[in-house]
Amino acid sequence: MSAATVPDPIHFLAGGYTTEQLLMFRPSEEYERRFEELIAREKNGGLHDDEADELNGMMETYHVMALAQSQARLAQIQKSAA
Repeated sequence: MSAATVPDPIHFLAGGYTTEQLLMFRPSEEYERRFEELIAREKNGGLHDDEADELNGMMETYHVMALAQSQARLAQIQKSAA
């Protein structure tokens, strides 16, 4: 995974955050563009090994962020119901 694609979600998680900040987090436009570019190239069978690794890392990061945001939403709901 290249350094250009790692910072957004990983640096966000490493920097500490509130539940509200986690729920509002969105990757930068540059990060999103790179992700979409890699997905499109993968569909056309044009990824090099390093690009495939980069895409896999990005997909894993998206999954972690989605799980974290899901848990944060659940915690908010439980807190407001108490």
